[in-house]
Amino acid sequence: MTDLDGRLAALTALLAPLPDVLVAFSGGVDSGTLLAAAARTLGPGRVVAATAVSPSLPAAERAAAADFAASLGVRHEQPRTDELSRPGYVANAGDRCAFCKTELVDVLAPLAARLGIADVVTGTNADDLRAGFRPGIRAAAERGAWAPLARAGLTKDDVRAAARRWGLPLADKPAAACLASRIAYRVPVSAERLARVEAAESALRGALVAAGVPVRDLRVRDLGAVAGRDTARVEVDAAAVAALTDRPEVLAVVIGFDRVEVDPRGFRSGSMNELLPDPVRYR
Repeated sequence: MTDLDGRLAALTALLAPLPDVLVAFSGGVDSGTLLAAAARTLGPGRVVAATAVSPSLPAAERAAAADFAASLGVRHEQPRTDELSRPGYVANAGDRCAFCKTELVDVLAPLAARLGIADVVTGTNADDLRAGFRPGIRAAAERGAWAPLARAGLTKDDVRAAARRWGLPLADKPAAACLASRIAYRVPVSAERLARVEAAESALRGALVAAGVPVRDLRVRDLGAVAGRDTARVEVDAAAVAALTDRPEVLAVVIGFDRVEVDPRGFRSGSMNELLPDPVRYR
């Protein structure tokens, strides 16, 4: 038995005793693989996927999530969340994710209760628990949601390997954090900023493909006012940085900002956390 086999067996052992379960399904590979594991273990009729609908979720992600849930034969709920009603979320300090996850679980827990489901689970994996600053994970746990992947010891690589083994279409899907993660800390989050980032990323990805420069990972980071100018920073795969820098006509599709720059270091997941002071980042 491989390490992956052992961890998947541990995951099955965690899920099997549950009468039913509600999976917080963002549309990403972690929660998608957990959703598939639950359906395989319990049967589709005992599993509900819940994808929160808000301005922080790109429309394309919501549509893909619905298609994936349908492919598994599980019920798919799309409740609305209202993170923007929470001052701590809008303020966008280092603990923004805590307010987001609080809102998420505060919406999903009553939904689960109405459906007669006791367990709400998230796609947090074992690597996430070791990743340093993740206030959202703590907030979800404090409200009773739990993380089967992490409890079973499944890492990100394990999750992708399991998804490939099961033939899941999202096995190699790039990381897709919420749109609010693109807004620099202490720049207030608003529906307008979220929509601007979503539109910019969609336009830039399309322009890069049309120019023959396909990319896997792409982010448009809203840095707020830098030296008095509303600034966006674009991150793409490191291998695509030079090609993008050499094509100003492609970069020009990112509109709505006074200045658009390309990060020479390329895409880095969680790069906004680099701007946080160490005592905050690692507490």
